[in-house]
Amino acid sequence: MRPRLALICALILGAVSVLGFAPFYLYPIPIATLAVLFYLWQKSGSAKQAAWLGFSFGLGLFNTGIYWIYISLHDFGGMPFWMAAFSTFVLNAFLALFPAAVGYLTGNLWRNNKTAAAVIAAPLLWALSDWVRSWIFTGFPWLTLGYSQVPNSPLAGFAPLLGVYGVSMVAALAASLIAFWGNPLARRRIVFGIVLLWVAGSLFKLIEWSKPTGAPISVALVQGNIAQDMKWDAEIAQHTLDQYLALVRSSNAELTVLPETALPMLIDQVPADYLQALKTHAVENKGDLLVGAVEFENEQYYNSTLSFGSSPTQTYRKSHLVPFGEFIPLKGIFGWIYRDWLNIPLSDLSRGSKTPQPLKIAGQQVAVNICYEDVFGEEIIRQLPQATLLVNVSNDAWYGNSFAADQHMQISQTRALETGRMMLRATNTGATAIIDPHGEVLAHAPHFTTAVLTGSAQGYSGGTPYARFGNWPWLIFSFAVFALLWGRKKK
Repeated sequence: MRPRLALICALILGAVSVLGFAPFYLYPIPIATLAVLFYLWQKSGSAKQAAWLGFSFGLGLFNTGIYWIYISLHDFGGMPFWMAAFSTFVLNAFLALFPAAVGYLTGNLWRNNKTAAAVIAAPLLWALSDWVRSWIFTGFPWLTLGYSQVPNSPLAGFAPLLGVYGVSMVAALAASLIAFWGNPLARRRIVFGIVLLWVAGSLFKLIEWSKPTGAPISVALVQGNIAQDMKWDAEIAQHTLDQYLALVRSSNAELTVLPETALPMLIDQVPADYLQALKTHAVENKGDLLVGAVEFENEQYYNSTLSFGSSPTQTYRKSHLVPFGEFIPLKGIFGWIYRDWLNIPLSDLSRGSKTPQPLKIAGQQVAVNICYEDVFGEEIIRQLPQATLLVNVSNDAWYGNSFAADQHMQISQTRALETGRMMLRATNTGATAIIDPHGEVLAHAPHFTTAVLTGSAQGYSGGTPYARFGNWPWLIFSFAVFALLWGRKKK
């Protein structure tokens, strides 16, 4: 295939890969597209060409999959359209460097006729690139390959053992084996390898990694549906407070959860009788209520979730903040962006504790995480095994009517599967949902509607291997394999 045609093909493959993620959930597609990319790497004339193919694939994937960054910057952040488009493209181009690096390293192996090494190294490098994306420059692991397999793929069975990056590794290994199908001498081993991965994943899905503890509780997840461009408008603040109070009073659940920053003012500015009304209703239901609000303490602002009700008031403060959205990195250099281009409220928050404890409410030990935090599985497990239930409060109204909210819900599904815990999601405009420990959505409120999603939640105890060991097992395995390949090369 001609180089330019191959680049166009890689770009299309990356774009098509988005169909594997929510809201589509077509999990075989990313494996198939990645297999074609690996095949193109085999046929590339140089490591440099393979890198360009990886970069083109990445551009297709991220420009199609996270186009909603533009919506947050332009539609709600007030950035001029050309600057918002440029900023979104720069971010996507940076993310595309990761598959480019994998292509370069793998292309070197193919160029040096290290066929077996390339087949093994490509999936390990792909998973490692997903993992590096999760922490470099505070991390942005959106569209990690492993998420595309949750919850329906047999390969999702590896999530409780290895986490989402381990699932990336297994899915990329399946793609690598398929890409090597052109070698007739290896086809039996290829078929055996793919069947083994599918059967193993299916068997792992049958294992109950955690067990129920205590009686189920009734829950109510409140979706206020407050338009983002009106959320902080002082003129409708009272209307927002009244609406949330009415929604809370419409439910008799033991645990009621309101979205991230549901109250459109500092918690100290909320009328005392309003907070007392929330507490009184929760006490009448013999339970508790969680509400998102902003705290101001010691000259610092926090994105917090507070509890009111039968249990003593407790607070969780968000610790993993979104760069440029919730804090300004290198403020002396980038502060002008906020002064001249953006109008984002609460863009300079402080971090909460990195070692939070579960909130003891409604007879459960609740591990709260706020919005973007549930993208980082290694941080969610810090509250395990004590936590019996996971709660995510979020406000994805920043991204309009895009894929973002559904993609975010799929990430929450993965956290439930990794930890063997139910996940409750209360959001402003969607996706509000009740998710079981297998990552299946039990109930889901329609997007962009005012609703109270009711149901029951079961607490769980015990833990998955991932909750106990985190990413270490697959990382150690990966580096051990690389050491073995290096040793064979030296020999």
